[in-house]
Amino acid sequence: MPPHAGSLSNCRDTAVDPRDRRTFLKDAGVAAAAIATAGAWPLAAATPQRSGPFSAFGIVAPLARAAELKAAGAEYLVGRVADFLMPAASDADFETQRERAAAAPIPVRGCNVFLSGPALRCIGPDVDRPRILAYAETAFRRFQSLGGQFICFGSGGARRIPEGWTKAQADEQFIALLTALAPLAERYGLVIPVEQLRSQECNYLTRLSEVVTVVKAVNHPRIRVLADLYHMGVMGDGPEEMGATAPYLAMVEIAEKVGRMVPGVAGDDFRPYFKAIRANGYSGPITIEGNGTTEQIRRAFEVIAAQARDLG
Repeated sequence: MPPHAGSLSNCRDTAVDPRDRRTFLKDAGVAAAAIATAGAWPLAAATPQRSGPFSAFGIVAPLARAAELKAAGAEYLVGRVADFLMPAASDADFETQRERAAAAPIPVRGCNVFLSGPALRCIGPDVDRPRILAYAETAFRRFQSLGGQFICFGSGGARRIPEGWTKAQADEQFIALLTALAPLAERYGLVIPVEQLRSQECNYLTRLSEVVTVVKAVNHPRIRVLADLYHMGVMGDGPEEMGATAPYLAMVEIAEKVGRMVPGVAGDDFRPYFKAIRANGYSGPITIEGNGTTEQIRRAFEVIAAQARDLG
């Protein structure tokens, strides 16, 4: 799941009252605990007057663009694990990042690109699971200290099935890894939503139903499903596929099908998906992961809100 919003211009972070940050961290911890039992995201940043199934609007983008994206309508960011949580670096080296995150005008609630690089491959004959779990524990511990709530598991390169390896072997390895990650996620108050990826990016878990099957096999409330409307659209998964996710859905991502643009550029109609999401009881955040200018991103949040209101 590569980072987007790449066309945004540079901006500087704006400091906020530390008391506001402490309040957010407290609320985030309570919300994360509630996810495990209720399957919902009662996030503090929800807009009371907002209608539709979504409690908060976010975007995948670096921390350095927080101020600009807040002005465009974002309420939280999603960053890359390696860049934002720096699991390969020492705690001392991470301290500067912690300070930057605490001073940002909007929080980083989630991370993506969980595993990257050949040393963290999770499927195939040369998997080093203890190394992956050690990496994950560092990332989870640091994210908890920042009030993080979810780490999305796309990681197409890490989970690609190599030549000569079967899907049955891949399923066994991936389910075993998720099962091992679940208690770590619980310890640090995080949820791990697993994402389908289009076949152009990965050859494993390319359909939403496959993700549901894996998550169901793990059978742990910290391992959930991420419904990415871009990947669903590319792979031909329609709104009717959302029904099977009802007990497991914990995150929704969005971008238009052509060019992975932010909503509103080509005019994609997401209302059938939104209606299915609402019908299945989802009441959490939605994250843009798409390409667009600052003005297009501002418009995208307006389009999402308008289509969510117009469900009938």
